[in-house]
Amino acid sequence: MKPSRGMRSRYDDAPLPALLYATRGTYTDAIRRAQARIGCDDVPASGEFILNAMEWSGASLETVVRFLGVTKQAVSQSVEMLVDRGYLERGRDPADRRRVVLALTERGHAAGRAGRTAIAQVDRELRARAGPESIAHTRSTLIALLEIKRNGRGLRPRRGS
Repeated sequence: MKPSRGMRSRYDDAPLPALLYATRGTYTDAIRRAQARIGCDDVPASGEFILNAMEWSGASLETVVRFLGVTKQAVSQSVEMLVDRGYLERGRDPADRRRVVLALTERGHAAGRAGRTAIAQVDRELRARAGPESIAHTRSTLIALLEIKRNGRGLRPRRGS
């Protein structure tokens, strides 16, 4: 239910970074519950995002890592666990036999599909509570924050100030 004009939420005065931090697990928790229901309760931290992104987009692990804005080394432990637990498999790139590629296994696809279903359920509830216009504004704001981060214009001190 959307708060009406003049109606205050107990979070109205909370700083935006605090709200972002407090809500960070909303999707992750829903995804983990959905994956656990199908026997995939051993997905490592950040693994759920990797599996969901690869299942959703068909993207390579390299593309997903680039989107996250991290290095392969930063997710290497999660990737190793995903391989060891049967979610990803290693193969050779047919175009370059020296290059190793990672692909979803059937278990990885199942975990990714469960995650997408959980995301859709959270999205439906969010639309019901906030409305599509609010969600569109939130997406615009988050994209702007991401662009600020990617362009390196955070709170770094300016030269000469």
